[in-house]
Order: sequence, then C-alpha cells, then structure tokens
Amino acid sequence: MMDLQPSGQVLRSWIRTENDPTQTPETFLTNGDMLQVLQLEQQVSSAFQVSTNQEGLIVAALERGDLQDNVTAYAVQISGEPRLVLVPFINTSEPLLFNASFHGLCYTVGLLVNLGRSWSRPMKSVPVLTKPLPVRAAYISDYREAPETGVVFDIDPPVRTVFSRVNISYTEGLERRSMLYKDFYKGKTVFKHWLPGVCYRNITFQLISEATALQTALTSHSDVTHSPLHHRTVPFPPLNVSHKVLSLSRRAAAGGREVAAGRRSARRARDVPLMEEAETQPEEDVVFEEEEATPRVSFNAAQNVTESVAISNGSRLEEAEPQSYWLDPTEISPADKDEEFVNALVSEYEDSNEPGSAMAVPAEVPVLPTRLPPVLLELRWLPPRPPTSYDGFNVYIYRDGNSTEMATVDENTHEFFTELTEPGTYRIQVTTLSSSGDCEARESSADTGFTFYLSPSGELLEELRERPQGVSVRLLDSSTAAVSWAPSPQSHNGSLVSVVSTTCLKPSLSQRMENAYCSEENSTSDIISNLTPGAQYRVVVYHTNGPLTSPPSEPVIIDIEPTGVRELAVYPLGPTAVVLSWQRPYHVAFRKYILQTFFFNPVTLASEWTTYYEIAATASVIATVRVTDLLPAWYYNFRVSMVTWGDPPLTCCDSSTVSFVTAPEAPHISLVDYSQGVLVVRWTYGELFIDLSHSRMLHWQVEAVGKKGPQRRYSVDVTRNAMQASLPLPPGDIYNLTVTACTERSRNTSVPSIIKLEPAPPRLLLAVNATHSSITLLWSEDGVVDYYQVLCRPNWASKELKAGEPITSTAQVLTVSGLVPSSSYNCSVTSFSYSSASRPARITVTTAAKEMNPSMAAISALAVLSLLLISLLVLFLLVLRKKHLEMTRNCSAETFVNFASFERDGKLPYNWYASLLLLLLLQAVGLPL
Repeated sequence: MMDLQPSGQVLRSWIRTENDPTQTPETFLTNGDMLQVLQLEQQVSSAFQVSTNQEGLIVAALERGDLQDNVTAYAVQISGEPRLVLVPFINTSEPLLFNASFHGLCYTVGLLVNLGRSWSRPMKSVPVLTKPLPVRAAYISDYREAPETGVVFDIDPPVRTVFSRVNISYTEGLERRSMLYKDFYKGKTVFKHWLPGVCYRNITFQLISEATALQTALTSHSDVTHSPLHHRTVPFPPLNVSHKVLSLSRRAAAGGREVAAGRRSARRARDVPLMEEAETQPEEDVVFEEEEATPRVSFNAAQNVTESVAISNGSRLEEAEPQSYWLDPTEISPADKDEEFVNALVSEYEDSNEPGSAMAVPAEVPVLPTRLPPVLLELRWLPPRPPTSYDGFNVYIYRDGNSTEMATVDENTHEFFTELTEPGTYRIQVTTLSSSGDCEARESSADTGFTFYLSPSGELLEELRERPQGVSVRLLDSSTAAVSWAPSPQSHNGSLVSVVSTTCLKPSLSQRMENAYCSEENSTSDIISNLTPGAQYRVVVYHTNGPLTSPPSEPVIIDIEPTGVRELAVYPLGPTAVVLSWQRPYHVAFRKYILQTFFFNPVTLASEWTTYYEIAATASVIATVRVTDLLPAWYYNFRVSMVTWGDPPLTCCDSSTVSFVTAPEAPHISLVDYSQGVLVVRWTYGELFIDLSHSRMLHWQVEAVGKKGPQRRYSVDVTRNAMQASLPLPPGDIYNLTVTACTERSRNTSVPSIIKLEPAPPRLLLAVNATHSSITLLWSEDGVVDYYQVLCRPNWASKELKAGEPITSTAQVLTVSGLVPSSSYNCSVTSFSYSSASRPARITVTTAAKEMNPSMAAISALAVLSLLLISLLVLFLLVLRKKHLEMTRNCSAETFVNFASFERDGKLPYNWYASLLLLLLLQAVGLPL
C-alpha cells in the first residue's frame, strides 16, 4: 500500500487523532473555526473529485476552487480499512494516490482541512468502489451426473478481493455469449444449461463487484488475464441400437473366398439391401447376395466408403479397385507369415543326406482347427436425440476383451455390416462422435453396447440383459444354506451362485477367524456349505448363457448368528472384584465380546442390564476379564455376548449368563465393653450410611475364641440390621474377638481384636474346720484362674500376733495353719490369671481355744471352783465383819447384839461355818474326803 505520510505538525496531529479514536478531528475547533468550515463545505461540495485508476489505486484530486487562503493543509480520511486512515496532501497541485488493502470493496473518502490547530470533520464524503483483481486460474470439468449438459466451473479468485457476481463469457458457434453467475461456493459452481456435443470456445471469467452508496449503484469489473478455456460437452448416445447375426452358407462362403483371393469387394454400408428385402428372394440368391454384399469398411479413416461390385443377370462385372484396408479373414496375417516362416519345414538341407541326419525323417502333417462358418453382423441405430451436435459415429468391436475392429462413419450413416470369422465373446459398442471446432473430440459416454458369444460351431448365444429375480437364501444350519430364485423369462443354460464374505477381511490377518469365502467364490450348486457362524455373506446369482452372464441379481445379505460363549465362570477376588472366564467355539467369527451386568442399582432403585466392558475378539479360545467396582454382598448377573462384524451387527446370546453374590466387606470393630460377665461389641460396615435393605447380607456372627477356658469358642448370631451384640464370656482369659459378615455363599471376617479380661474374685468364700491353730477356707471358681493367693491377717495389732506370708494355691480349698488359738483373723482370697490379680474376696474367722486332758481339766475346774468359793467366803466374812463393826458402833450407842443368843436360838453356829469352809477348801484342791 502506497501511503503518503504527513510531516511536521500535521503528522503529529494525525497520529494524535489516530491513537485516540474518541478524539474527532473537530475537537479542537473553536466556534469561529466551525463557521469557516461550514463556508468551506459549501465551496468544495462540487469540486472535490475521487476515482480509481487503471492500477486500482484510489485517486483524490483538488481543484483550484478547493483551495482557500485561511486553510493551512488538506487531507483525506479513508474509511473501509480495519482502521480509519488519514492521508494529507503533500502538494495540493498533485493528486493523492492510495493503495487499498481490499479490492472490490466500497471505500468512503472524505476531505479534511486544517485551520491551524487540528483537522476538521469531513466536509465532503465521496464513495468509491475499488477494482477487483482478475481471476488467477480457471478450470472446467464435466458434471458427473449429466456430462451432456452440465459442467463445473472452478475459479481461483485472488486474495483480499470481494465480488458479488462472475461474468462468464464464451463463444458458441459464431456468436459470443455471456452470462452473470453468482452461486459460487468456495470458487465452484455447477452450470447445467449447455447443449450436448457443442464446442464452447474462449471461455473467460470476469469478477464483478457491486455496492450501493448514497442511493447510487456502483459497479466495478476486473480484468481478464487468465488463458481462455475450451470445452466440449459430451454428446448424447445413438438411439435404438439393434443388431442381427446371420449365418452364410458353405457355398457362399467358398465363392466369397475365391473372389476375395483375387480382389476385395465392398461398397457403401448404407447401400446394402435391407435384411427384410433379402428375405423375399430365393434362398440361394439371398445367401450369395449376402456374401457379395459384405461390406469392407476402412478403419483407418473417418469415412466408411469403398468401391462396390455390381451384379447383373447372374454375371459379375469386375472393376479395378484400390487395395482395401480390411484384412481378409482367409488371408494369413503378417505375424502368421512370420510364424509360418519360422515353423515351416525345410525341403532340403545341405547336410540332409549325411549319415545320422534327422532331416530325412518325414514331418508330421499339422492338424488345422475347424474354421468358423462365415457370419454376417448387421448394426442399425437412430440419431441421438436433439439438440445434440455430432459429426459421426464410432463402431467398436471387441473380441474376448481385445479391440479387433474400429470404424468411423459419417453422421448420415446409421447402419454397419461386417463379417465375423473367429469364435469368441464379442462386445459391440456404437458411440456418437463430436469433433468439429477447436475443442477436443469427444464421444458419448452412455453404454449402448451389447454382447454375444459365437461358438466354434457357429452357434449364437445372446447376452442376458435381465437379472435374476426373487433370489432368496434359507439357512439349513449354522454352516449350510440353500439358494433359490424365480424362473427367468430369458432362456439360459445355467446359473452361477457367487458368495463372498463381507466380514472376512475386516479383522487383521493375525486375528482372522474365517478361512472360506474371503474372496468371491462362484459355484453352480444352489447349496452353500462351509459357512462360518457369526459371519455375514453377500450372495449374488447370475444366469449364464455359455460364457455370457446376466447382470447380477439384487444381492442378498445373510447373517449367521454366532454360537455364543461356553463355560462362563466367576472367580471372586474380593468384595468388589471378580474374574470372569469363558471359552468360545473354535469355528466362529465375531468382532468383540460385550460384558454386561445386571444388578439392583441403589441410586436409581432399578434393575437393568448395563454394558460394563467391550473386549476385542482375538484368536485365543479362552478369554478372561477382571470386573471391579462391584457392590459388596450384592446379587449380580453377568452376561457375555458376541457381536459380529456385520452391518447391522448381530448379538448372541442371552443364555450365556451366570449369577453370583459378591463377598461382603469386612466389618470394623469400633467398641468393646466388658461388664458383669457380658462382653458388648459394636462395629461398623462399609460406608457410614450404607443401606443393607437390598443387600444379600444374611446375618452377623460375633465370635470370641479363648486360650485357656474349658470352652474355647463363644459365638452369637445377630440380624444384618443390628450393629452390636452381647456375648457372655468367662473372665480372666485372653480372647480373639472377630465379627463376620455372612452371605449365602461367602463370608468376610473383621480384623481380630485381642481382648484380655481381668480375673473375677472367688465366689462363696467359706471358713470351715476352725481349730485353735488352723482354719480351712473353701470357695468356688469364677472364670479362668491360674492360681489363688490366700492371706490371713489378725483383726487387731499385736506384737504377739503377726500377719503370715501369702499362700498360693491352685485348688479351691486351702487350710491356713499356724494361727493363734482363740484369735480372730481377716482372710482374703485373690484370683490370678495371666499375672493379673482380681479383687480379693474377704472373710473373718476366729480360732478355737486350746484343748486339755480330762483329769487336768477336772482339777483345773475344782481349783477354779475353790477359788471362787474362797472368794465368796472372804467376801462373806468381810460383810460380816462390816456388820459386826456397825453393830459395835450401835452398841456404843446403846444398841447391843448378843451373838450367843443366835446360837441359842438355832442360828448358824460359828463352828458350822468353819466346817463348811474347810470342806469347800478340800474340794477345791481335789483331795478326797
């Protein structure tokens, strides 16, 4: 882009305006400047001119009337670019040139003036449409669906060019035509309105840009710089192409060969009498005339014209004729001549008479094959449908796939004759030729040919044009099928069944399971065998007429269901994972396994089959897969299906299922409490808020296994909704405590918890057989006890009575000896288990007095009794003495007691008391009286 850069203060003002989009050019104008600007607008409204030149540049020019005395600078503001562009006039006498970035786009050019401090707003805006760049390259191709009337235009437009329509110009005949086309998508469009077989010359493409500004329509055309193109449309084919094959008699064939040996006879193909006229003549004449009228058509030029042979009154008028370009069927070809020269027998050889020479041996006479009786081929057709432009017709004759003859006739010839001398399969093709003009010659593309077979014996077998109808395939078993079809209206001598597997080649070679029908196989039998279960086959039927085949029937697709898997088994790996294993039959073809699971979903509260995994098929017979993320203690159904390669794929089989209940998770013991001989256990299972209402959990089993108790194992079962249990356990033992989750098939046990219970104190402690120095203690055992410790302590502190050492016993009876007679003791019995002591059991006991001999006991009793009596006597005497003293005092007080009177009155005399006292004393000392 060629931009003229401003300088000085103008450049700074321009940059400031450009850098600040919100700052318009008239921002710094005063009221006086605005008035001057309005006056200038009226003066330059008709003088400012903007246009484009031949190079596509925008040209802005100032006229003499645009210049004012009070204006310091002029500039133009161009909109249309991504950003506004301001270009000042360097020299007002020279036009300003601007190279636009886009071509074919409408730009707006405004004139700005500078009044000293800043640029004004545009005083006049002139729209201008830039010139689009020319097309760089163009291509024309046939429209595949209709090449006779349709073409595809493909242009390569230049970059940064905007256009709305394309002017397509061409020469049709002598007239120059043009048309506007706008439906170009990515540079391509389809045009369907040309005439068939016409040569269109000097085809050019011109881009047109259009815009509307200020209610004015602007149009700009690009130049044409690409090379003009030529294109000829395909002509329509000839109509109603028909043929007849006539056998010539042996006599006619012989006469024809004699005439052909001397010269070649031929005439224009259209002068041959019609076959309908020849049928009215006698048989011999017809045969002879057909032989003489056989055309010899030149295949080197564009016209089918040769000299003719005249026949009148049974005589032949031979005329000299130029050498024909047709090869005589009876004549040996140059190649055959060379072979004959090489393979011919040498009559003489210079060493033939020498002894030992093999040349004297006569050669065998070669046996020549039977020659084909001469056959005449008649072709007739009608011109192609108008408005086709054509110049002639091409006739192609192919024998056994090789082109043997090709002839071109003019547009007025609609028949062709030739003699067939070799047996084989003939393919005849008649096409319309269009070659006039500068364009390349083209032929019709539609298939108007036909095929027939000529046997060595001269038998003609026509081509079968109708395809077999009503083809059906019925499966007899998984590897055999029967094919049937409806009778054909055309006569044929056989049928062919073509079978190909559509699934054999889809897997890789190492994983391929099919080995039959991987390529198309043909059979004359209507029974198809060696089919593979799970494969898909395409069956097509052909009717045959010798080597000729009819068009194929509508293909019949047969899908054979796979056999499914066998020996499906489940092997648990844990509460949430299992391993599935199965086997497949050896003779089966499939694409993949699909593993599905069926279970009750606790989230959706529904049960359904869901696909868990897809496994690609391999050549291995045994397959295994690991299934994870299962719910513990849950009921599952697993199904493994085979999916085939067919379209649509088949799935088999729903019967390949196995059910399984996953193992439960191991519970976790959270609390253990032992009180009053009962162990309380609490545990958790899985997640915190797991719902076991749909689980296959049956119950919990709480089990404690002791080490020394008489009953080692203690267990209790609780329902699945309970998470705690109470278990009576004997104290004093060490237990291995576990909680087991049980299902109908498996169980899972928690991590064992080791519990050591303290021993319990002895129960029912009794003291028996107490003596003056010993006592027997008896108690009962509670729980598991290793030994007992017995200790007796006196109830009061005394230097003479001291506590003994603890006594250890393993029995529940113990006699404590070494006690003091007639003493009270506090005895305790403590149980010990695993070096742990229980609370002691206490009892208070008293020893008996020490026992004596009977004599000593009697003496001791008497002595004690004597002492008591003596004590009483002394006490009595003291009382009497006291009474006597009291009486004495009384006597002194005139009170006198006469003791003699007591004796006299019968009171106890003094001597009697003395005797009694003596008797008691003797008894006390144990002396006999």
